[in-house]
Amino acid sequence: MKFGMTLANTGPQVEGGGAIAYAQAAEAAGFESLWTVEHVVVPEGYASPYPYSDDGKMPGKRDDIDIPDPLIWMAFAAAATSEIKLGTGILIVPQRNPVVTAKAIATLDRLSGGRVLLGIGAGWLAEEFDALGASFADRGDVTDDYLAAYQSLWRDEVCSYSGEHVSFDRVYCRPQPVGPVPIVVGGDSKRAARRAGEYGDAFFPVSGDFEEMTALFDHAKRCAERAGRDPEQLDFMTQGPGTPEFIERAAGAGITRLVTYPMSRSKFDDFSRDVITAYADA
Repeated sequence: MKFGMTLANTGPQVEGGGAIAYAQAAEAAGFESLWTVEHVVVPEGYASPYPYSDDGKMPGKRDDIDIPDPLIWMAFAAAATSEIKLGTGILIVPQRNPVVTAKAIATLDRLSGGRVLLGIGAGWLAEEFDALGASFADRGDVTDDYLAAYQSLWRDEVCSYSGEHVSFDRVYCRPQPVGPVPIVVGGDSKRAARRAGEYGDAFFPVSGDFEEMTALFDHAKRCAERAGRDPEQLDFMTQGPGTPEFIERAAGAGITRLVTYPMSRSKFDDFSRDVITAYADA
């Protein structure tokens, strides 16, 4: 099983020194990947329910937390490391111009030597979409359209794409990535599982309920098969504690990558390094 760490661009890692120390310590300890999070803005007093907590609020329970842009943070961390993979967990696809985003991701992948893992989602915070002038109602369809456009821009020598929400004809988008950028689809719905089967290289639910996740994994495989893709090439990952018990259950459910958060959230210090090392040795 591969091990990654999430919330990489939060807490003490929003500062340059903390980001470098965190990334280098994780790489030295043998972690496979670091995962960032994204919100361009968090509207004060938002009413949209956060889907991964009982009270409907994001971790930290505050609206004014620092969340650096994930791609810029990853570029900063890439320059200070050499092997660890850098993932978005997640990038909110329908909020971003698809051609500009594809260009930025390809550039980062080339500069980092092919270390980008593109975790994606459709978003949940309606008030954020309003602030950005993006459509919340059709975000699922927009996400699928943009993913197909990304793949065309990264793959084709001269790119043409015609979709409902984005289209372009015979354009060059350079540089192209080192290879196909792995697309990791996040979410705990059948729509997300279908998206993973049709477009993704991996599926990333985080509900913590292994029965629910297994059912979604099976659905993703069926959707991959219907799309003419090999369902056995689809990886499965989740988020949770790095305890032996959880790791054993995750492995039994077919999960191939576990993303956790092992460090102190107040500062990066010797204790945090010790915790990272302990997780890597588990």
